[in-house]
Amino acid sequence: MPGRLFLTSPLDDLARDLGQPPPPAAPPRANIQPGEDITCLTRDGWRAMRWELIPQGRKNARGRPVMETLINARSETVFDKSAFDGLKRCVVPVTGWYEWTGETRRKQAWSLQQADGAPCLFAAVYDVWQAPGGREVPQVATVTCAPNADVAPIHHRMGVLLEPDAVATWLTGTEEDAAALMTPWPAGRLAIAKCDDPNEQGR
Repeated sequence: MPGRLFLTSPLDDLARDLGQPPPPAAPPRANIQPGEDITCLTRDGWRAMRWELIPQGRKNARGRPVMETLINARSETVFDKSAFDGLKRCVVPVTGWYEWTGETRRKQAWSLQQADGAPCLFAAVYDVWQAPGGREVPQVATVTCAPNADVAPIHHRMGVLLEPDAVATWLTGTEEDAAALMTPWPAGRLAIAKCDDPNEQGR
């Protein structure tokens, strides 16, 4: 599942294909980490959001407050769990994401992206956190599902990826229509390669 993202290409062509104005220009980002802002597409257009969701006032199935922050939401429970009540849907477009395998201190980083170079369109959910002092913080979590055959050797989960023509359904369709989209990406369409650890770059 995505724990680090990278966005190294402009989104102008994607925006045009989706019938959207281009998002605000931004420099390439090789290592987008939880807690940082990412560009998201909502039903109302582009919006910068913090990739980390504080489950404000939400409770688990036992009625206890949910305390931990979330960067990913499981597709199997995102529409059922009380911790996700009231969330809206959005899309996080990126060039790709990273995964790691191996033991601590000897981990191998992997980059994953579409083989044809098209952006990866992650299904996501969001809300607006009322921070101390009255500040409003838009916050987002990507949605995950079981891995496809390509990702399974690297990780037991992967982000839900959307086809461009499914974006409108994810943003504005019914929960039933959106749930039908939360399936593993077809095998054979990802380029997966070993890479230098992005967390070590620049140290």
